[in-house]
Amino acid sequence: MVISTSLFDSNPIQMSPNDAFRDSILQRGPIESFALKTVQDFIQPQRQTKLAQDENQMLENMLRTLLQQLVASAAQSGEQIMQYGQLIDDDDDNNVHGHGQIPHLLDVVLYLCEKEHVEGGMIFQLLEDLTEMSTMKNCKDVFGYIESKQDILGKQELFARGKLVMLRTCNQLLRRLSKANDVVFCGRILMFLAHFFPLSERSAVNIKGVFNTSNETKYEKDPPKGISVDFNFYKTFWSLQEYFCNPASLTTASTKWQKFSSSLAVVLNTFDAQPLSEEEGEANSLEEEAATFNIKYLTSSKLMGLELKDSSFRRHILLQCLILFDYLRAPGKNDKDLPSETMKEELKSCEDRVKKLLEITPPKGKEFLRAVEHILEREKNWVWWKRDGCPPFEKQPIENKSPNAGQKRRRQRWRLGNKELSQLWRWAEQNPNAEKDSQRVKTPDIADYWKPLAEDMDPSAGIEDAYHHKNNRVYCWKGLRFAARQDLEGFSRFTDLGIEGVVPVELLPPEVRSKYQAKPNEKAKRAKKDETKCGSLEEETKAASAEGALVGGSTSEAEGEVGRGESEAMESDAIADTPTPEEQQRLGGSDTDNGQEAGQIEEAETEEGGLMDTDLNHPPMPIS
Repeated sequence: MVISTSLFDSNPIQMSPNDAFRDSILQRGPIESFALKTVQDFIQPQRQTKLAQDENQMLENMLRTLLQQLVASAAQSGEQIMQYGQLIDDDDDNNVHGHGQIPHLLDVVLYLCEKEHVEGGMIFQLLEDLTEMSTMKNCKDVFGYIESKQDILGKQELFARGKLVMLRTCNQLLRRLSKANDVVFCGRILMFLAHFFPLSERSAVNIKGVFNTSNETKYEKDPPKGISVDFNFYKTFWSLQEYFCNPASLTTASTKWQKFSSSLAVVLNTFDAQPLSEEEGEANSLEEEAATFNIKYLTSSKLMGLELKDSSFRRHILLQCLILFDYLRAPGKNDKDLPSETMKEELKSCEDRVKKLLEITPPKGKEFLRAVEHILEREKNWVWWKRDGCPPFEKQPIENKSPNAGQKRRRQRWRLGNKELSQLWRWAEQNPNAEKDSQRVKTPDIADYWKPLAEDMDPSAGIEDAYHHKNNRVYCWKGLRFAARQDLEGFSRFTDLGIEGVVPVELLPPEVRSKYQAKPNEKAKRAKKDETKCGSLEEETKAASAEGALVGGSTSEAEGEVGRGESEAMESDAIADTPTPEEQQRLGGSDTDNGQEAGQIEEAETEEGGLMDTDLNHPPMPIS
């Protein structure tokens, strides 16, 4: 790029590529109007809107070099780095971080990352370089910029690329800060991490359960001179902090647990021997004090007597004991880490004793104990969650539903009772010629229709009952309709044998066929019985004829007897079928109709009996 100092200057000044890139990337105005164009002019990417890997690396190197130059210029001028290069007309009340050159550069890179023109982790790398090059005073301003862009940096396309870089940046800041003098800044960083990372982030849950053994409580090893104090109790009391600092050591060696239990018994005996009154508990209570305080108590032997009279001090020690007991009995451990049976019994007795002391420690001992028990019970859920590998449990946001979504949906009504019939009716209305089609009705043959069910009944096929066609209600319903039209005999077997009895016997395998053979019904039995009776009558007639021939009788007489016997039987049937007077009155029939019906019955009986001979002289049929 070439720039001239005046309109008539014949020797223009040559500008270096770095200066040209600096002027182009830091120009004022809407970022979307020049950011992508600047990258295209100086990088000349193969694709117009998205850089390749080597092109991203080239742009990152140029930006990091420019950032170093801006920080060095700000340090030489003595200005704060986030206000360096700020214009006078941009200094207003609504602009918290001003429009310095470094924040403007970061805004341009953040826009390119958000629109996915460049690699998403580029902005995180620049922020890490900026914190490393800044003093702690300037780091507060840099971190303020990070907090203001938290929503954009937390987007999934950016977070996935730069979460580890941001975690490293925050941890480096925490290591540089003083825990005593920079408490507020440390809290800001921790709060940012808690909001920036999801709750199930494995890097923040201490998945291995490592203890901070560096948190050592120092106390006096030798007794002081000139002060009357139970120094043995003093050493025993503060030695408990070594076990509270590393509870896992109690399960590895039985001697440590014995030593801890004996020391704890001494402390609990002292608390029992010196109970606190309500006045002492209220006087030393810290609940109503607004001033902040450090929970790390002083370990001077001179203060031992005063600390024992402090209810908050006692509660602190007793609460540490409950946390230790809860850890030793935590679920999900390996067998080697679990306490022994004798150790479990000692834990139970010690826990009961500690809870009793917490309950009698004023003020509001019962309420405090109830709150502690509730917290420890909820802590078990987190323990199980960590034992399972910290699976994510965040749920996706619920989409906005329409106002009528919460109302109860009415059951859909069909025109013909169900969906299938209504669909068939609608098709018929839409296509009237379908009813005239000769191929419209295609009723399958009954044998072809029952073949699938017959194959299911074959044991050699090995088809499970859950996949049999008999479980398909539509299939069975259609089959019964076909059987009612084409196979009445099979349809009649449905009552006794079920749907499998309707299948034609010839389709069944031999080993199954015998089970479903058609059984003679009652009607067939009665027909067989009548046939047997007729046969016996014929035999009697032949015997009577032979006997008449021997004694000189005639065959006509025997036939007459037979005819007379048949006519009497028919007469008795007619009498039995004739209605009584009470039935006639109930039915509302007339005597004339009854006589006509009786005459018809007599005429029918005469025809059926074949009584062609009028000389039988049988008595007339009574009519009532």
